[in-house]
Amino acid sequence: MPSCHTDCLERPLSRAFGRLGALIARHPWWFLLVPVVLAAGLGAGFYFLPQRLSNDIEEQFTPVGGPAKSERAVIIDHFPTNDSGLFSAQRLYTEGTYASLIAVTRDNNNILTPAAFDELLRLDRVVRAVRATSMNLTFEQLCARSGDSCVPPNPLLQEVQGNPAAIQSLNITFPMFRGASAPGPQFLGAALGGVELKPQSDLVERARALRLVYSLREDAPGDREQSREWLQSFLSTVPGELKTFQFKHIEVTYFTSISRQVEFEGNTKTVIPLFSITYFLTIAFSIVSCLRLDCVRNKVWVASFGVISAGMAVLASFGLLLMCGVPFVITVANSPFLILGVGVDDMFIMIACWQQTKVKDSVEDRMAHTYADAAVSITITTLTTALAFYIGIMTSFQSVQSFCIYTGTAILFCYLFNITCFGAALVLNGKREKSNRHWMSCKKVEEVPQVGRSSIYSACCVGGSYDATTGTEQEHPIPRFFKDFYGPFLTNVWTKVFVVIFYFGYLACGIYGCLQTQEGIDLRNLASDDSYVRPFYDDEDLYFSSYGPRVMVSITEDISYWDPSVREEIGKCMESFENSSYIDKSLSESWLRTYELISGHFKIDLDNKNTFIGNLTTLYAVNPNFRQDVDIKNGNILASRFFIQTVNVITAVDEKTMLTQIRDLAKGCRVPVKVYHPAFIYFDQYVVIVDNTIQNVLVATAVMLVISLLLIPNPLCSLWVTFAIASIIVGVTGFMAFWNVNLDSISMINLVICIGFSVDFSAHISYAFVSSKGSTPNQKAVDALHILGYPIVQGAVSTILGVIALSAAGSYIFRTFFKIMFLVIAFGLLHGIVFIPVFLTFFGICNKCNKTSNGEAKVKESKKAQHMTANCKDKSHNNYEVDNYNKKHDVVIYNKHVPDPDCP
Repeated sequence: MPSCHTDCLERPLSRAFGRLGALIARHPWWFLLVPVVLAAGLGAGFYFLPQRLSNDIEEQFTPVGGPAKSERAVIIDHFPTNDSGLFSAQRLYTEGTYASLIAVTRDNNNILTPAAFDELLRLDRVVRAVRATSMNLTFEQLCARSGDSCVPPNPLLQEVQGNPAAIQSLNITFPMFRGASAPGPQFLGAALGGVELKPQSDLVERARALRLVYSLREDAPGDREQSREWLQSFLSTVPGELKTFQFKHIEVTYFTSISRQVEFEGNTKTVIPLFSITYFLTIAFSIVSCLRLDCVRNKVWVASFGVISAGMAVLASFGLLLMCGVPFVITVANSPFLILGVGVDDMFIMIACWQQTKVKDSVEDRMAHTYADAAVSITITTLTTALAFYIGIMTSFQSVQSFCIYTGTAILFCYLFNITCFGAALVLNGKREKSNRHWMSCKKVEEVPQVGRSSIYSACCVGGSYDATTGTEQEHPIPRFFKDFYGPFLTNVWTKVFVVIFYFGYLACGIYGCLQTQEGIDLRNLASDDSYVRPFYDDEDLYFSSYGPRVMVSITEDISYWDPSVREEIGKCMESFENSSYIDKSLSESWLRTYELISGHFKIDLDNKNTFIGNLTTLYAVNPNFRQDVDIKNGNILASRFFIQTVNVITAVDEKTMLTQIRDLAKGCRVPVKVYHPAFIYFDQYVVIVDNTIQNVLVATAVMLVISLLLIPNPLCSLWVTFAIASIIVGVTGFMAFWNVNLDSISMINLVICIGFSVDFSAHISYAFVSSKGSTPNQKAVDALHILGYPIVQGAVSTILGVIALSAAGSYIFRTFFKIMFLVIAFGLLHGIVFIPVFLTFFGICNKCNKTSNGEAKVKESKKAQHMTANCKDKSHNNYEVDNYNKKHDVVIYNKHVPDPDCP
């Protein structure tokens, strides 16, 4: 009966790589030098690095095409700002340009005391004395203005008029305060924190914190540059002044509108020293793991060149992309650490296959066999890993897109240099071994120790031993451990039962963790751990979190405001917002409601268009800022806006829920309404992060399944690879929550990595299982662990060493990369050498199978027997099966080296 035929790609690919290996063996110097020259040439692209740097936080860490960005465009079009005479912080469509300080009382005391205000006034004088360096401009010359004066940094500071004792005589109401120095009530929710009110009253009894905000102009030409220079002077001056004053009653933290960006850009510098540590660790591990006591069989130089090859891949790929103009984001700085691990992983597979070849064969034959066996396996993992990254380009975050482009391309170059440049190094090392030369001095040494020589002499000057039974190099102790101890133990019935129970426990923990995962990036995490930004955010969360963003509700179409039914619908819309649990209805601000009140007092007919439009000046006289809320052109109101105050927006879940809720309410209004606040630009990540992650995972998993089906010659084993991907992703996502890692654009990068590495471990072991000649599933599992157990462990350890230095980084971005990479590798290794080998034994024997009839099989068996008899007569081929002989290249490809019981 005919059987399945699933190696239509694997077999010709194996043959093609066998020929490539033979070609490299004949011309090693070409394959060594050309990649080196190519890497050096493409590395010139680093000249463009300063021009390609793209670390704008909004651009890189917020969704491309997010709803808030289109909402902001509408606000910019209809409501331009006026910082030079009508400044209003709530009406800005950006966060603004400002310096902010939070003063907190020591020992939990009241900040509303003369002693505390004396120090606050001194602090105010320090800030106002700061000058922009080159232009010598002070705050008074650059400040945002309301009328002819600067906007005060705090209403209470303005109220005391330089006299700290005056604070005791003020009756401060909260959250709305009406003072003598301002024309109307002022909102204190963002200015006074840690407030305690008197019983049954809105009068403030005590407060713990007070915020000062020094707003600067940014709307006129040149304002941005001048204000930015003043802020830079602020950051260089104020910290020193704070240390000099040593305030007794207050502790001060500070922040500016440029702080987050400046601190974020400084993160890259913190990991540059770590790269040299990583390179040293990777080279050291590669050398130690490839070290042999035999002075001829030692692979020190091969291991070192494997790491160098990975470094060349980073140089060439990054240089090429920089030449092509691809933006370089800070997240890309993680990539070299990852590529080192990936490149070394493939190197271990190739060395393992080289050591399975017959040492007495020619270097050309050994390379043919090495490439035939190893190249298919590393091709599978390279294709799947690179495609996983390229699929990540589909995401809405540019930081993820840039990382995926750079890393996916680097992996392809790593593969290219592994099969060319590293292969050439393997050839040169093989020629040295063939002529029995010392690994260090390259002088020929004796194969058999002379009688009377010391053991030191024998260790240093005698080498070239091999296993006389198999003809291969002496087996390393660790593969022997996998074969003789670990494999049989793992395939024991009781061990399998324990593995299944352990797996379900792992899966249950992973699923539970997935349900606990938090979404969104905390902006403080974009700064380093020791940044001045973090204490400021901590104080802000502790004392000023009761009141959230003050949201604009904008009517963005030309409607008839003088129609009573339209005004009624606007009122109903506002009421729907105010009835939300996230909105304080007493703090809403509406020019239309105020206009209706005024019209009743002045007997204005609002039902007539001309009267409605013509009397708006009366409204503006009451509150000049309302002029910025109504966009009138050619006698028509094209757009207008109102304001609602959010409350109880404390956690990321609150931010997501509030945003979704008020957008849904806006859709439910019968007038065309949009809601906007500058913070919504960042809140938009909550809307897309889960959908983007699921999309990337599903698409990548489907692609991995297709590749596995094409290249692993058994469909069932390909399905196990797909199963491993899903299982590892569940585990990594779940344990992220236990390790306090949110699902954000940074961790999304790592989940993309997770897909590629999940394939690496499972594909290697599945392919080895399929290729095994074992007669039972248990034997095949033991064979797979024997051949690839040690290389998989080497690859896992080398990858962890590649990123372990990031655990010492002072930045959330790099530490998160380490955490998730550690989880990915740990769970991938667990699946590769524990779960997958056991599960494969449960579903019969996965074999390489060819479509042959019974008659064809008998003919093949007869020919095989004749061929093997001839092999037995040839000492150079004793005890080996020869599957294919390529006359054109005079190459023998050995698919499996096993003792032949038919040979005497």
